Amino acid sequence: MVDQREETGRIVVGVDGSDSSKQAVRWAVRQAEATGGSVDAVTAWEFPQFHGALGWLPPSSSDEAALEARARQELTQTVDEAVGPRPPVEVRAEVHYGTPAGVLLKAARGASLLVVGSRGRGGFAGLLLGSVAQHCVQHAPCPVLVVRGEDG
Repeated sequence: MVDQREETGRIVVGVDGSDSSKQAVRWAVRQAEATGGSVDAVTAWEFPQFHGALGWLPPSSSDEAALEARARQELTQTVDEAVGPRPPVEVRAEVHYGTPAGVLLKAARGASLLVVGSRGRGGFAGLLLGSVAQHCVQHAPCPVLVVRGEDG
């Protein structure tokens, strides 16, 4: 029995709300439409670093639910802004806990393609390739396409 996660034509796209990730979503949806595939729009969330007098403090479980819900809301909003509420192909929204690169590499197992934006929200604006895109290009289990944002 073949796991649906390994079906041919599944495109994974990393979404962080940046302009280049919106471009990546648009490109992935157009490619899926042309090839009869589907899109997994994936975002990651992590606990922010809380520090107190005794060092790092773990967040409460209610913080976890709120952080995941916020990530899901931002993912839905970004996909809607990029391709509208009714895209021409199936777009599955996935929110996972972990580092962005780690989450994307795991999601890309069995995919035909991983699509990422060239620059996300963090880091230094002058860099040509963000750290997440760089890591994905070097370690992905499938081909990777890096999409530049509208301004780049």
